[in-house]
Amino acid sequence: MMRDMQEPHVADITFRTARRDDVPAVVAMLADDPLGARREGEPGDPRYLAAFDRIDADPYDELIVAEQGGEVVGTMQLTYLAGLSRLGAERCQIEAVRVHSSARGQGLGRRMIGWAVDRARERGCAMVQLTSDKTRTDAHRFYGSLGFAASHEGFKLQLS
Repeated sequence: MMRDMQEPHVADITFRTARRDDVPAVVAMLADDPLGARREGEPGDPRYLAAFDRIDADPYDELIVAEQGGEVVGTMQLTYLAGLSRLGAERCQIEAVRVHSSARGQGLGRRMIGWAVDRARERGCAMVQLTSDKTRTDAHRFYGSLGFAASHEGFKLQLS
């Protein structure tokens, strides 16, 4: 697993694999918006640690945090998906992208996605993909500005 990777042109931000003790900060960021506030629970809920342990043990999953001044200010999960399409190409799925409220509007999200795309290239992925809730229109504009195309319609079925 990767640890303490410094983005060369962004001296004040470090991207690294999340540690168990980062989980409360990550959960707090997941809950810090109208959608997340409805679906997240207490950061100390043991289900979060169980999920973290599973992600951390899987070589095809990476929970990444952006750290600034010793504080976690951003997070995202990268999952590497094998597939037969595109000649068996691996793709990177970016999920749960969040920037701490104190760091919003400073370009951190752009840095995070750029870092994730570079990470996917390093692994040999043929594509990076992500989904965004239809109500997050600002996020849609943001991803479009980074070159992502809204090329597919996504569907979800809630099971619980």
